[in-house]
Amino acid sequence: MTNITSSMDITLVTLQNCPSDLTVIHQIFDKAAELGIDIDMISLAPSQSAMSSLSFTMSDHDLPKLLTFSSHLHNELGVKTVISSGNSKIIVADEAMKNQPGFASKIFGAAANAKTDIRMITAETEISLLVPASDHETTVSAIEEVIA
Repeated sequence: MTNITSSMDITLVTLQNCPSDLTVIHQIFDKAAELGIDIDMISLAPSQSAMSSLSFTMSDHDLPKLLTFSSHLHNELGVKTVISSGNSKIIVADEAMKNQPGFASKIFGAAANAKTDIRMITAETEISLLVPASDHETTVSAIEEVIA
């Protein structure tokens, strides 16, 4: 059975020009934990050099905590922080999707038909779409139609 759940008030943070060194990435997440920031979706772009882009989501409510740290990242490492708040996370979960070719295609097609602005996708036994809050209702409705 397919379940659709949502989380509102989500901030997407992208760290551009971030060192690809796992020690630095660990330090970033360690500092976030120290500040009490609950990190959710994480995406690391494949690095072509010593630098990469690292994106993650968190609650809009934790944004002030992150801002105290982002200036340090810029000053010490040259990392540019790009922030997009006011998003919603739509989670489509179904254990059967592991062995069901075309499941992701249906979800992406529904989001495309709803003209959704997708900000981030993660997938395994669930597909999580980060979308602007303004696209939330139409995207959920479109997904519900294709999985019914």
